[in-house]
Amino acid sequence: MKYPLWTISRLSLIATLITASAPLARADMIMDWNAKADAIAAEKQIPPAPHSRALSLMHVAMFEAVNAIEHRYAPYKISLSADRSTSREAAAAVAAHDVLLSIYPDLKPDLDATLTNALAPIADGESKTAGITLGKEAAVQIIQLRATDGSAAVETYRPLTTPGAYVPTVVPLFSTTGATTPWVMTSGSQFRPGPPPALDSEVWTRDVNEIREVGGRGSATRTPEQTTIGRFWFFVGARTYNPIVRQAASAKGMDLVDCARLFALTSITGNDAIVAVFDAKYHYNFWRPITAIRNADLTSNAATPRDASWLPLGDTPMHPEYPCAHCIVSAAISTVLQTVVGDFGEFSLTSPTAPGVTRKWSRLQDYSDEVSNARIWAGFHYRFSTEVGKDMGRKIGALTVATQLRGVEAMAQPSR
Repeated sequence: MKYPLWTISRLSLIATLITASAPLARADMIMDWNAKADAIAAEKQIPPAPHSRALSLMHVAMFEAVNAIEHRYAPYKISLSADRSTSREAAAAVAAHDVLLSIYPDLKPDLDATLTNALAPIADGESKTAGITLGKEAAVQIIQLRATDGSAAVETYRPLTTPGAYVPTVVPLFSTTGATTPWVMTSGSQFRPGPPPALDSEVWTRDVNEIREVGGRGSATRTPEQTTIGRFWFFVGARTYNPIVRQAASAKGMDLVDCARLFALTSITGNDAIVAVFDAKYHYNFWRPITAIRNADLTSNAATPRDASWLPLGDTPMHPEYPCAHCIVSAAISTVLQTVVGDFGEFSLTSPTAPGVTRKWSRLQDYSDEVSNARIWAGFHYRFSTEVGKDMGRKIGALTVATQLRGVEAMAQPSR
């Protein structure tokens, strides 16, 4: 059947309007795989450092895949390009699947089933096939890029002792993490802070006495709410901030590409924060409150009394004290979110270490400050360590946003 020219023009206009009004590729694809990675970490009890690395690999691969179709942002360190008709959802799903499979090969049946479900709603055809191919290539290149990042280094921590004397036999955690290759920083030591305060200083005296009073298991000065918050933040690692990032992306109605970028930025920021803090921790090897308070007589500081049986609210993490790891990560993530997303309304979090409790905030600063205070109330960190950690985190977050995955328009503007 032949149509008059005016009818053809009208049909073309309708087709154009339909295409323009078609829904954007689902940002849920990014968040679904983020939640999947968190679920794997919870089930397999993956420690924070390797989980952070897995998230960084996955989210950078997903970003590179979907960004290769639009070139909306600068890539990380690989070069991919694809036709604009390529399925963004298929590319993202396959990139995530292939990265996680390379890390958790024992979960192949589960990951394959997750991928099948993710791809099922996408219509078969050239667009989907091209997306699958693109996702695979993005995963391959990112895995190869990070193949020698030092994450597989053998742990060789040496407990210092005198011949024949007993020392606790549990090996500290993450002693090699500070030497791994960062995603953004030039090295793990780029933001290494100055040393902790001297044991006869005013700052040390103030902060060790504060934590002795408020962080002890039987503290009479810590309030019930502070106790709850302290226990809430026994929960650590990326699983404490990924739900917040998901809430931010949802609140802003991000499309798939912007969502992929946000998660790539937060993941590499969180990873670099962990690298930086463990570089500093093992460089200074500073004692935890439980050690300092039980050995306070060794400091010759009459203003810091010894308590031979002092215990913190919770079990002290197995690595050196200075600086605070939880603090650096929360501050780094808050900085990225504040810069990229801005305010996004009330957000909340639950914790497996405080069943039935939901913490809510309307400002990222309040969230970050709560994390820091919680580590004092838990008896894990001195106040100076929390402040130093937050300062490091803010610097890492700012560096990441200023230098990574920048918008094409921002990059085109002349420097001033």
